[in-house]
Amino acid sequence: MLATEHSIQIEVHTQYLPGQAPEQSQFAFAYHIKIENQGPQEVQLLNRFWLITDGNGKNTEVKGPGVIGQQPTIAPGAQFEYSSGAILDTPVGSMQGYYEMRAQDGLVFNAPIDVFSLRVPNLVN
Repeated sequence: MLATEHSIQIEVHTQYLPGQAPEQSQFAFAYHIKIENQGPQEVQLLNRFWLITDGNGKNTEVKGPGVIGQQPTIAPGAQFEYSSGAILDTPVGSMQGYYEMRAQDGLVFNAPIDVFSLRVPNLVN
């Protein structure tokens, strides 16, 4: 996916973490994000917004400054990577959202993160 006006590419990889949920009836997932600045200007990630939806349709919003306690600046041609996680009440769900970013010229824009699945592997419906 690409925030076209500033050429921000975001890749997401997910992983189910068996045995890591705090309660027996919950499911823990890790997600690894790579944000690549393919544009001509330095950008800074200011805020994040996530919409997490479980298999029952329950929505949870997560928003706040930066990611993993950082508000990274990403130079042209550079990338920033981090890992985090989510806990669901169901074995399947999804996440989507955006990063609010500021370009070197002061313009603030949203870099969208397309919906991606959180799913226990080999799950039979």
